[in-house]
Amino acid sequence: MQKIPTNSLSPAKAELPLDLTGPHITAGASAAHRLYQALCEMIVSGLVKPGEPLPPSRTLAKQTGFRRNAVVTAYERLIADGFADATVGSGTFVAARIPERAAAPKRPKAVVEAPRQGALSLGCTHIDERAVQRFRAFVGRRMRAFGAEHLHYGDPRGSRELRVAIADHLLSARGLRCDADQIMLTSGTLHTLRIVLGTILKANDQVWCEDPGYPIARRTIAQCGYRTVPIPVDANGLQIAKGRTAAPAARAAYVTPSHQFPLGVQMSMPRRLELLDWAKQAGAFVFEDDYDSEFRYVGAPLMSLAGIDHLQRVIYMGTFAKTLFPGLRIGYCALPERLIADVTAARAALDRFPGTLMEGAVADMLNSGAFAANLKRVRKLYREARDALAETLEAKSDGALSVPVPSQGLHLVARFDPSVAPLVAADAKQAAGAEGWLLADTYARARPLPGFVLGFSGHAVPQLVASAERLAREARTALRAKAKSPRRV
Repeated sequence: MQKIPTNSLSPAKAELPLDLTGPHITAGASAAHRLYQALCEMIVSGLVKPGEPLPPSRTLAKQTGFRRNAVVTAYERLIADGFADATVGSGTFVAARIPERAAAPKRPKAVVEAPRQGALSLGCTHIDERAVQRFRAFVGRRMRAFGAEHLHYGDPRGSRELRVAIADHLLSARGLRCDADQIMLTSGTLHTLRIVLGTILKANDQVWCEDPGYPIARRTIAQCGYRTVPIPVDANGLQIAKGRTAAPAARAAYVTPSHQFPLGVQMSMPRRLELLDWAKQAGAFVFEDDYDSEFRYVGAPLMSLAGIDHLQRVIYMGTFAKTLFPGLRIGYCALPERLIADVTAARAALDRFPGTLMEGAVADMLNSGAFAANLKRVRKLYREARDALAETLEAKSDGALSVPVPSQGLHLVARFDPSVAPLVAADAKQAAGAEGWLLADTYARARPLPGFVLGFSGHAVPQLVASAERLAREARTALRAKAKSPRRV
């Protein structure tokens, strides 16, 4: 066998990333064989690169605890099998080309598709540049004043400073009076659902969900082990009487009363009171997802359901994902007093407490007026985008689409006549390459209406108009194609 140089003049890794216990190691084999297997695994997996120097045998022996002759034997096998090259006076190196027969099979990679951000997609936001500058300044100031509160585990509900600021905001903006102790910070609405549902429900308990409704929330509730019961929605919101019939033993309801997703209707006051009466009689709780109430374009914001209920049976949920930006990952909920202790304990058991670094900066945004100023500016942009999108769809579809202009929110619904098959909308969306959702995808059990759920927030108006023109054109084409197709007998 080739003589192994023991001294390398080239810089090598101080320590190799060796795995001497993994599944690639033969149990009970000699030290030299196990080291050889670990070195092969390291090379074929790319942890060291072709041509990279390996450490001298003495160094590797010290790292692994093996005798030096075991290291020399392992190096000799690497060279013989083509995994390494050696030159006397220079050292031992990973071969420039690894033997093809020895290459490890490629492991399949999980394909995770990132959310689309094109025009008409939902969930996109805009933050005014002046607000960005203020936020950067607040973050910088907080980092310069870095304190001991970041070095310890904190309150499972989050910092009191931000909870106080949120409580003040809810009182002024939503008519919801609550104490900061009733506020809990989360990473968003779905996180809130997981924590609170796990506290108040048992496995297989029933939860009323709007139909059509927000499918992601419905899916989250189901994945938590609870049975979602789709309850139809009409022009006045959730139909409580049908809920009582379909699932009289339900223990919770998930609703979007101020701006129903996706249809945009507002739950009427008689229906709200009826829902609260049901919750009281059934000993159930209502989750109010107030996901876009800050973006109201006509009149004052409606009082929240939790404000009417005085936080007796309603869990109010909000987030900064749309009012600031999603990357914050800061949401919040306002809890009935009777739930504070149990929900706080559940939060502590789940993930201890929320992150602390951004909390102070968000509190500064709320307390300084920068948050309100940003809302005022972006609300104007979103109103213009809404109007441009609605006008384009109406004008370019030649009556194929009906587009009610929403008075609130960040999306609108464009609908075909109810007699049209939902497949027509699917064909048009695919042909146009449009983002957004099919309205049919938000239904669980009720007969789906044909149409689209389209976002207008966070998109430049020219891109919105161009996408809307394509979608309207393909909607006309799909409708004509459907009309010409022979009917099945």
